[in-house]
Amino acid sequence: MVKYLKIDIAAHILPIKYKQVLDKEAPGHIQQNINNRVRSLWDLECRMRIMDKYEVLHVLTLSRPPIEEVIHNPNKALDFARLANDEMAELVAKYPEKFPAAVASVALNNIDGSLKELERAITQLHLRGVQIYTHVNHKPLDSPDFEPLWEMMSNYDLPIWIHPTHGVTSVDYKGEEGSKYASASLFGWPYETTLAMTRIVFGRIFERWPTLKFITHHAGGMVPFYAERIKAFHDFHEMTLGETYIRGMRRSPIEYYKMFYTDTAIYGNSLGLMLARSFFGTDHLLFGTDFPFAGQNGERVTRQTIQAIEEMLISEEEKKMIYEENARKIMRLPI
Repeated sequence: MVKYLKIDIAAHILPIKYKQVLDKEAPGHIQQNINNRVRSLWDLECRMRIMDKYEVLHVLTLSRPPIEEVIHNPNKALDFARLANDEMAELVAKYPEKFPAAVASVALNNIDGSLKELERAITQLHLRGVQIYTHVNHKPLDSPDFEPLWEMMSNYDLPIWIHPTHGVTSVDYKGEEGSKYASASLFGWPYETTLAMTRIVFGRIFERWPTLKFITHHAGGMVPFYAERIKAFHDFHEMTLGETYIRGMRRSPIEYYKMFYTDTAIYGNSLGLMLARSFFGTDHLLFGTDFPFAGQNGERVTRQTIQAIEEMLISEEEKKMIYEENARKIMRLPI
C-alpha cells in the first residue's frame, strides 16, 4: 500500500465540556444513550490509539443530536453552538498534528445569532466550514430562511457538511413507537440525504449560489445508484404529466446533483465507492469514515473504509485525491 496522508473529513466527536452540558440538558435523548456507549467520541486517548494505528488525521465534526433538536430556546441553543466551537478550536490548537481542522456548528433555530457565531468561528477560531442537518426541526433546506447562510458560505468559499437526521419521533409505520431494527438511521438517513439534495437542486440554490460546496454523507445517499431513475422520473413528470418545476432551470437536474461533494462513509464496499466516483467524479469524493460509529470505537469503519479505497480500480493519483488532496483543496488546509 502506498502511504498517503489520510484526512478523515467525517470524524465525529463530542468534546468533553460540551458533552457534560449536553448530558444534563438531554439525559434521555436516544442519541445520547448511543453516544455514552461509544467511548472514542469523547475519550481522546481511545480515539488517538485508533488514529495512530491506521495513520489517520481527523477533521472534527460535532456528533448528533442536532443542537436545534434538543435545545429549543434560540438563545440557549446559540450558547451551545458557541461552546462546541470554542472547544473544537481548542482541540485543533492543542493537537494540530492529529486534528488539522474542525467544522463549525450552528443553531439554526436562531438564524441571526448563528450567522454572527459562524463569522466568529471562521474568522477568529479558524474553523474550516460548517455542519448543518438535512432539515431543521422539519424545516427543509430550501426554506428562504436559510438564504443568508448560503450567501455567507459562498462568500467564504468554505464547505457545508450536510448530516442526515430524522427527529426523535421517527416511526417506521403509523401506530408504532420508534423505528425498529435501526431502520430510521440505516435506511432513513440515505433517504434524508437524498431528499435534502433534491430540495437544494429544485429550490435552485445552486443557481443562485453556484460556488457553494455541499459535502453529503454516506456516498451521496441514494443518488448515484438511482441516477437513471432520477432522470427518467423528472422527464416523465415534465413531459407526460406537464409538471413545471423543472421549467427555466439552466441545467438538467442531474447536473446539479453532480455538483455535490460526498464522503466515503459507507463502511467499506469498493463497488459502492466506484459508483460514487463515477457519478460525482474523483475530485468530489473525500475520505470519510463516520468515525466512531458501527462498533469497535470507530476502528471497524476506519479499517474497512481504507480497505475499500485500496480495492478501488483507480490510479494511485486518484487515491491520493480521495485521501488527502480533495480535503486540502476544499478546506484550504495549511498542511
